[in-house]
Amino acid sequence: MVEVVIDSVRVSLMSPQRLVVLRQTDAERYLPIWVGPYEAEAITVALQEIEMIRPLTHDLLKNLFTTFNARIKRVEIVALRDDIFYGNIVAESNGQVINIDSRPSDAIALAVRAHVPILVDVAVMTAASITPEQDMRSQTASSPAEQTTSPQSTPSQPARSSPVSTPRSFSDDSSRLSIFEDFLSKLDKDKKDDSDEDSASKQK
Repeated sequence: MVEVVIDSVRVSLMSPQRLVVLRQTDAERYLPIWVGPYEAEAITVALQEIEMIRPLTHDLLKNLFTTFNARIKRVEIVALRDDIFYGNIVAESNGQVINIDSRPSDAIALAVRAHVPILVDVAVMTAASITPEQDMRSQTASSPAEQTTSPQSTPSQPARSSPVSTPRSFSDDSSRLSIFEDFLSKLDKDKKDDSDEDSASKQK
């Protein structure tokens, strides 16, 4: 397992999905994971430490762990099968370690609230991570169709075991931003091409 932190939560206006970008703590590797808009909002709310009038779903889950004397130790992304990531929540209750199957988005939302590490299986990181190429470091282009919610602009999290990266963010580093603009642009283009093909076939 390798430890990662949340580098940013990204929005592409071409898709209702959101992209959570995880960064490996000891290497220049990034793991992009598509999540739903509600899960992305749950992660962003926790990153920005926004106080809600009533607890959200992931706040409720965290409170349930506390109420039943269980402690979340870490969350993991353990597998990638058929382009689907699989998550795991590792908790401890009465001295017993419990593994709970989870979507990565829910696991990450809990990790931010509980300030516990996020770990990724080495095989998953090898298969799905992105490494910025040397020639991309000098690029400064920005895409108007994308927005970034970065932990850099949020209150700092506890330094020990927080899954949020505060010193580094896409919004402050254009070279780091450019690779994901290329990545998202390619995905958006593929989706548009598929849509155009579907429309053409229907007209026939």
